[in-house]
Amino acid sequence: MSSRFIPNVTPCGKTRREFLWEVGGGFAGLGLIDLLSRDEFFAKDARANDVAASGEAGMHPLAPKAPHFGGAKHCISLFMNGAPSQVDTFDPKPMLDKFHGTAYSGKAKVGSNGRPIGYLMKSPFPFRPHGESGLPISSLFPHTAKHADDICVIRSMHADTAAHASGCLQMNTGSVLIGKPSLGAWLSYGLGTENANLPSFVVMTDPRGGPIGSASNWTGGFMPAAYQGTLFRSQGSPLLDLATPAGVSDRTQRRSLDLLGELNREHLARRRLGLRPDLPSSSLKDGRVGNPTYGNDSELVARILSYELAYQMQTTAADVVDLSQETRQTQEMYGLDDARTADFGRKCLIARRLIERGVRFIQLYSGGGHIEDTWDGHTNCISNHIQHAGETDQAIGALMTDLKQRGLWDETLLVWGGEFGRTPTSEGVNKPGRDHDWHGFSMWLAGAGTRGGQAIGATDELGFAAVDEPCHVSDLHATILHLMGLDHERLTFFYKGLEERITGTRGNVVTKAIA
Repeated sequence: MSSRFIPNVTPCGKTRREFLWEVGGGFAGLGLIDLLSRDEFFAKDARANDVAASGEAGMHPLAPKAPHFGGAKHCISLFMNGAPSQVDTFDPKPMLDKFHGTAYSGKAKVGSNGRPIGYLMKSPFPFRPHGESGLPISSLFPHTAKHADDICVIRSMHADTAAHASGCLQMNTGSVLIGKPSLGAWLSYGLGTENANLPSFVVMTDPRGGPIGSASNWTGGFMPAAYQGTLFRSQGSPLLDLATPAGVSDRTQRRSLDLLGELNREHLARRRLGLRPDLPSSSLKDGRVGNPTYGNDSELVARILSYELAYQMQTTAADVVDLSQETRQTQEMYGLDDARTADFGRKCLIARRLIERGVRFIQLYSGGGHIEDTWDGHTNCISNHIQHAGETDQAIGALMTDLKQRGLWDETLLVWGGEFGRTPTSEGVNKPGRDHDWHGFSMWLAGAGTRGGQAIGATDELGFAAVDEPCHVSDLHATILHLMGLDHERLTFFYKGLEERITGTRGNVVTKAIA
């Protein structure tokens, strides 16, 4: 029987009460939209994706911007891909020495991925106090230990995942899900750059491979593409296909880029006005932005900007990676004369040269590929950490020394750590590997605005989980932004009706870390 013959039922299949309620709710929504529009609620999205992204109104998306308050100018992330063991690096545990080789029977969650749990395993790397502060650091880092009074170790870090891919994503973007802007993108968005001839955000990976998740770790996410990281190589040309083709003069290339830029800007204006390709240029209304019908065109804007940036980088970027300009003493200090330390040494030296030229955020990766090619010491944590610490420690110590000598220390923030830590237990009997531990691990900060020579927070007596002053990844991000002069609650980006931020709905500044 048709609904028209059923009492109190409308043709749409709803009762009269349901129909009137839903229609009334719809009308109320129209009123809400009007009120929000008057407050320019929806215009925020246009501003975030037009003005900040494309440089309309005469503003380049990476133009220098004032911080919320005083802070560092540059940040270098030393990312130990694969997860270093806290109990072998910066978190000494005498109780492991006492109970070494015994089965663990406590309540802490141990192990991941179904791997076997062996015995409690002491660190084979002795800890000694260093500097006037007496900060304990393991024998893995003799060069870094010389700067103990400048290092602020956070021993109570914890994350939300035990998987490398999502762990790297959370440490870099604040989320375990793909698609969120990375820390470098947030800093580029919030502060811009001091050098228009170089990217604001540079990434250098390990020659053995990049992190799991690859470019998702340095993406711009839902932000305009201009804020994403640029991948540099530490040897040869920093970018592939950067050199001018043979036989092409500078004048010819400049004219070609000017013409290409003009055509691209006209194309962009057409897209924003929703014009058909066959309409005359006079329809562009002098290039003014209209109502876009093509959605977010930040990728096109970023491509337009990238052509000009690439032209400028042909000279500037090649100069940055030309380490022959450095003295032999400097090259040796960074370990460039040793095959073991040369790669990370080059990256650290290039990082110093980049910040000298105004680059905002540089991320250097130690470890690439999988398992033993990274800090992921499942098979043998002892040999693994000897290898990777040996590859990086000298260069990191040299970078810290160099920054001080050149007057860059007070304006540069250093961040060291991986995606999580490792268990105090071995992976089976007589197997010196350690499994993933995301419940408690260590990272350190140093440089501008950091109160060094201290350890903040603590894990339990065996090193499984953070128990004193726990510091979530979002707290670390809030602290880094604060040290860079940005309030994490004010640094927002309007996206799909929400004021997004890297710390999400949480995050507290670790005030003890700030001088």
